[in-house]
Amino acid sequence: MSPQDGATAYLSFHRDELAAQALGGPGPKSARMRPFMPDQHREFFTLLPYLFVAAADERGWPVASVLVGAPGFVQSPDPVTLRVDSVADTGDPAAVGLTVGRDVALLGLDLTTRRRNRANGQVAAVDGQGLSVHVTQSFGNCAQYIQTRRPTAATRMPEPVEHFDRLDDGARALVAASDTFFVASRSRLEVGSDGGLDMSHRGGRPGFVGVHGDTLAIPDFRGNRFYNTLGNLLGDPRAGLLFIDFATGELLQLQGRAEIDWTPGGAGPPGAERLWRFRIERGWRRRDAFPFAWTFGDYAPTTLKTGVW
Repeated sequence: MSPQDGATAYLSFHRDELAAQALGGPGPKSARMRPFMPDQHREFFTLLPYLFVAAADERGWPVASVLVGAPGFVQSPDPVTLRVDSVADTGDPAAVGLTVGRDVALLGLDLTTRRRNRANGQVAAVDGQGLSVHVTQSFGNCAQYIQTRRPTAATRMPEPVEHFDRLDDGARALVAASDTFFVASRSRLEVGSDGGLDMSHRGGRPGFVGVHGDTLAIPDFRGNRFYNTLGNLLGDPRAGLLFIDFATGELLQLQGRAEIDWTPGGAGPPGAERLWRFRIERGWRRRDAFPFAWTFGDYAPTTLKTGVW
């Protein structure tokens, strides 16, 4: 059956996503994930000046990152290919995972419109200009919990990467003030070709992520009930987080292990259906690494219905 055929069957949830649905509440009857990108997704990616990326480092840990370029730096020559003309910084811990044959997950998110689409697959080719991705999973997401922001390209001079294994006061302040972050997760190897890496967005009011020493307490608000992230974390608790200081261009990349509380019993911010606690094991601070100035728009209506710690 041709990838363009509208009758192409949707992909199935993998076993850990189904297990998460059993614990957290029934998911949709269909995952609505395609093994190719529909034309509207292909066109959407070409409009973006940034692309959120999940890769795996040399130990197999997920890393959350972002690539940037002028609009059009992402192209789709066919329904199962994304060409990304951007190269990760040498100090980016995701760079080692962006090599031929490695799993990769891409999240296209237009913060001006709240539109987002995901594409997961494998790195098919790499050259001096960027990489090509063979897409095996493609699906859209709703606009919940996305705060609008309008970017303007800005010249920034990235500083040397700072490595750490514990949060300092600056990192805690950035996390505590954030209304947005991104999470990279991966399925366990036993899931096989049904799984892989995944890159997802999380949003809430500033203060929705609780900071307790080197552990983050993260509420899980009602979403599409795919449980892509929580399903992955059931099988492999390792995760990578990306926080952005939209005022300064600082990127904060964290790795750690997550533990899910499926029945928090009222603990956490209003609106939290579940909690997951993320204990940090290592991180990287990349100052002036995100080359945009941002104008805040508004909070998503769903965000305004939730609370903070």
